[in-house]
Amino acid sequence: MQIESVNVEIPDGANVVIGQSHFIKTVEDVYEAVVGTVPQAKFGLAFCEASGPCLVRTDGNDDELIEAATKTALAIGAGHSFILMMKDSFPINVLNRIRDVQEVCTLYCATANPLDVLVADNGRGRGIVGVIDGDRPKGVEGEKDVADRKELLRKFGYKR
Repeated sequence: MQIESVNVEIPDGANVVIGQSHFIKTVEDVYEAVVGTVPQAKFGLAFCEASGPCLVRTDGNDDELIEAATKTALAIGAGHSFILMMKDSFPINVLNRIRDVQEVCTLYCATANPLDVLVADNGRGRGIVGVIDGDRPKGVEGEKDVADRKELLRKFGYKR
C-alpha cells in the first residue's frame, strides 16, 4: 500500500468541505442541504462513485467551483468521497445540515487553509486516511490574541 499527499487547490475566496458518504444520492442531498440552508451560496460538488461505472458525479450552481471540486475529486480518487467547494457562505453555516444527510458517514475537514489530503492506495482502490489542514501552531495565544479572536467572532456575527 502506498500513501500519497494530494494538494487541494482552493479557489480564491472559497472554502472546501471534504467528506465520505455511501450512496450516489449524496449529490442531490448535499445540493439540497446547501441551497436549503444558505440560498445565496455559490458552490460546486463532486462525488466519487465506488462501484458500477465509478464516475465522478457533479452538481452545483457555479461553474468555477464545480470545476475545482471535480479536479480535486479526480486527484483524490477515493471511492464515496465528496468535495464541496463554496463561496458566499462559510462551512459553519452548512455543516450541521450536511451531517444530517443520511448517507454522509464522515467529514474530514472544512477549511479555506492550505490543504493536503492523505490518500492510501492499495492497488484496487483509494481511501482518505486524513488531512493536513493549514500550518503548525506557532505558539499559545496571549491576552491580545484572545481579544482579537473574540472581536473577529463578533464581527462575523457568531457571538454578541
